[in-house]
Amino acid sequence: MTISWTLPKPCSNPGIDDGRAAYDFVRAGDADHRHPLLVSHAAVVAPALALALPIWQCKGWEKLPDGPAIIMPKHQSTWETFFLIAYMPRELVFVFKRELLWVPFFGWGLGLLKMIHIDRAKGADAFEQVVTQGTEKLAQGRWIIMFPEGTRTPPGEQGRYKSGAARLALRAGAPVVPIAVNSGECWPKRPWIIKPGLITVSVGDPIPSQGQTPESLTEAVRLWIEEEMLVISPHRYKASIKQITESGAELL
Repeated sequence: MTISWTLPKPCSNPGIDDGRAAYDFVRAGDADHRHPLLVSHAAVVAPALALALPIWQCKGWEKLPDGPAIIMPKHQSTWETFFLIAYMPRELVFVFKRELLWVPFFGWGLGLLKMIHIDRAKGADAFEQVVTQGTEKLAQGRWIIMFPEGTRTPPGEQGRYKSGAARLALRAGAPVVPIAVNSGECWPKRPWIIKPGLITVSVGDPIPSQGQTPESLTEAVRLWIEEEMLVISPHRYKASIKQITESGAELL
């Protein structure tokens, strides 16, 4: 199943649907799980993304589970932060440092969204804050989103995959959903310039957390994402699937 949004004119790329299927799909989603402020945000961001130079397509959208989940996307650009908030069928909850709440206007709005904020000064206890708040958010029908690499990674590169999201999934008994995205091709970290092109968002099968360790679950996510990156951005990756598999130990 492929869902795509292009500019309101015929798309020249084979295999990419014309029209606005992605927006229609989200509008038909479960509105009970979307915060009113995020619905408003989506109404603003959707047209803005549609008018931007890149076009995009989504693969595997039907794999998104109908239940609790930890979303674990590749992070190449600011683009997916906007896109996932606007288009995911359930409200997303980000984990962020408590200090952001003190930023005038931005922090006040962030506080209204009731996401997960942690006090990093508490060290190991900070993760317990994530577990407590994360379990509550999942019970409310919201999804937790955590970028396993932590920060934006340039196209063709692989960051160090951290196990925080996997640890939360194990404690909450929730599956994780790996997502590969090549948005850095069009909106790189530096310079801050949006370029024309095609962005692919590819959703993998949910990976159950039961019977896993934080390391094994993180590795399963890493393998799926990095192997899928070879498919959606083959010109950027010199590594083979064998090399990606063998590189896991040094990344955890």
